[in-house]
Amino acid sequence: MFRKILIANRGEIAVRIIRACAEMGIRSVAIYSDADRYSLHVKKADEAYSLGADPLAGYLNVYRIVNLAMATGCDAIHPGYGFLSENPELAEAARKRGIAFIGPTPEVIRQMGDKTEARFAMQRAGVPVTPGSDGNMDSEEHALEVAEELGYPVMLKATSGGGGRGIRRCDSAKELRQNYERVISEATKAFGRAEVFLEKAIVNPRHIEVQVLADEHGNAIHLYERDCSIQRRNQKLIEIAPSPQLDEAQRQYIGGLAVIAAKAVGYTNAGTVEFLMDHRGLFFFMEMNTRVQVEHTVSETITGVDIVEEQIRIAAGMRLRFRQDEIQRRGFAIQFRINAEDPKNNFLPSFGRISRYYAPGGPGVRTDAAIYTGYTVPPYYDSMLAKVIVWALTWEDAVKRGERALRDMGVFGIRTTIPFYLSILRNEEFRSGGFNTSFIETHPELVNYTSMRRREDLAAVLAAALAAHAGL
Repeated sequence: MFRKILIANRGEIAVRIIRACAEMGIRSVAIYSDADRYSLHVKKADEAYSLGADPLAGYLNVYRIVNLAMATGCDAIHPGYGFLSENPELAEAARKRGIAFIGPTPEVIRQMGDKTEARFAMQRAGVPVTPGSDGNMDSEEHALEVAEELGYPVMLKATSGGGGRGIRRCDSAKELRQNYERVISEATKAFGRAEVFLEKAIVNPRHIEVQVLADEHGNAIHLYERDCSIQRRNQKLIEIAPSPQLDEAQRQYIGGLAVIAAKAVGYTNAGTVEFLMDHRGLFFFMEMNTRVQVEHTVSETITGVDIVEEQIRIAAGMRLRFRQDEIQRRGFAIQFRINAEDPKNNFLPSFGRISRYYAPGGPGVRTDAAIYTGYTVPPYYDSMLAKVIVWALTWEDAVKRGERALRDMGVFGIRTTIPFYLSILRNEEFRSGGFNTSFIETHPELVNYTSMRRREDLAAVLAAALAAHAGL
């Protein structure tokens, strides 16, 4: 087993990995920028080292991270999610220096990170994929020809995209022309590659993904599925395990597909195979994430398997501790991403000092967070502050427990998405489990947007009231 692990990340996922290391008797090494000097992961780790003033450059510098791991005596690197977690260069550089990368091989990361290559691999394995182009687009005219063959609407996607970026739905040739250069520009800026491809758009699908674990000895299992259909602008907000929308036959089928997908590419470590389910109940492979997911917590909650610990064990060359028939699920779990955003002002980021914070508790409630009272949320990173995970034996009780837990939680000094999630939990369509990826955009009543003009009017009313009071 490893002696010391460098965590090439920050925030709540770094804290999560540090806790796993502590339980396994492994020393943890944190890295931080000046903006993160007082972050919780810095306080929790056994050792912590500065990356300098730039808030992003250090977290994205492959060779600086590997050199730091060497200098501090680390024998493994855990990339978390985001930043360099799906960058094959980090896995490759670590391997060359004799340091274990806690994730799949660089070859697999590269293959599954290229969405056209991933599609080809799934087709060869017999995993159903969304109808689409036979590779990348050569030009806008080529895209228009393929779209005509597929039939609108189509999805224009960056080949190396991820996290909801580099993707546009096009309902007509006009929209495809408008979006073609935009997606290429976005893909180039975000991923350093300009390649795009086309897929037939599945209208109002369910977004269902499966957590898999695979070791270096040919063993692979799944930890059942997660329903990630509640999302805004392709960004997941609420994740559920198992999906309240699947029956047992569908559950076994999609879990089996995910294991086939993992074995087909020689996958090792933890990964997620993502599918779209259409209105007929048919599943189509979308992509494979070659890292631990933000929402891994709900899979842990219903199965009792510590996914981060298993990642570390697999990277150390150990066999999986469980056979598929030993993985039992129990109840339902829901995760809420608590973001520093103002739902009443078009989800405008809300950064600054947290004047008071307290986490929810009680039966069936877990909070993964990187914040505390007095912490100043920096404006340079993802807006997620914490994850609240609830569990109950039934779907109905899990929803009720989620509402209670969110009401228990207190984050003061900044705006958060807590009120928005409470409005979702009260919605009958959500409570019935009959939602899809269009849920939020088709329910504008969930958010009472406040325009700047309205805010100015309220300020004027308040000022007038104060003036009148002063005159009494």
